Amino acid sequence: MSAAQPPGNGAPHLLVVIDPVARRTDGESVRIAKDVLSAGSHAKICLPDGPEEFARALARRGARRPVVIGDDRALRRAVALLHREREPAMSALALIPVGAAAALELAHSLGVPMGAVAAARTALDGAVRRLDLLVDDSDGVVLDALRIPALTGAPGTQPDRTGVTAVWDTCRSLVRTLVRPAPSAPAGPPATHRLRVEADGIVLNDLGRPVESVTLTSGCGDGMAEVTIHAPGGDPMTTEAKAVTVSGADFRYRADIQVAGPVRTRTWTVRAGAWGLMLPVAEG
Repeated sequence: MSAAQPPGNGAPHLLVVIDPVARRTDGESVRIAKDVLSAGSHAKICLPDGPEEFARALARRGARRPVVIGDDRALRRAVALLHREREPAMSALALIPVGAAAALELAHSLGVPMGAVAAARTALDGAVRRLDLLVDDSDGVVLDALRIPALTGAPGTQPDRTGVTAVWDTCRSLVRTLVRPAPSAPAGPPATHRLRVEADGIVLNDLGRPVESVTLTSGCGDGMAEVTIHAPGGDPMTTEAKAVTVSGADFRYRADIQVAGPVRTRTWTVRAGAWGLMLPVAEG
């Protein structure tokens, strides 16, 4: 039997960064993805032990195209790091999704194949799709959707200083509010908070009108964010804007999968086509 042939001169040069959580969660999928990538490219494999090594590996990629093996958090971390480099055209990024199903919802919504082999082949032979990015005034990024819900019983007017337990309680409360469907026939009125929402300088909601939640989605594909305001007892208000400012009493929000806050004001701006993701080539 002849030995396996090395990749040809035309094979892509990749930097494969394997998130430590992926190595612990599903080592077999990591091995399969690494084998497929190594067979079809000139791949440099990096095994960072934490966020700092992850960042250093990406920063030293040179001309290699980055491929991240990991979950949604690893994807967000990579995009945030590439964004902060302020490249005129951010490097195209590929993701091999490895992790629990709940930790891969963002990757799935963006169209990344879920299987290790299919995702690795897409990293090798896929097409770059330019995607919009929501960037806030603290340089945080949102790849898909941002939600600002009202939280019953959450410490909404003062920063949480009660320690790790209270922080986790608040995060769990926020995730439940964002993910679980509302209970049928609620015993009392829905939770609300008072927020001022401005879209491209136009006030959509002022502090005198309570809202249940505000949602921003960057997936319009035309350099605009979709803004939806849910008010109690009425139809949602929806519009599009390039910049959205939310202010009021301290509020927390969920950017993709990451809980942030509390803050009193925050502005999100759409950066059209700011990052590239390797996705399967469309048939036909």
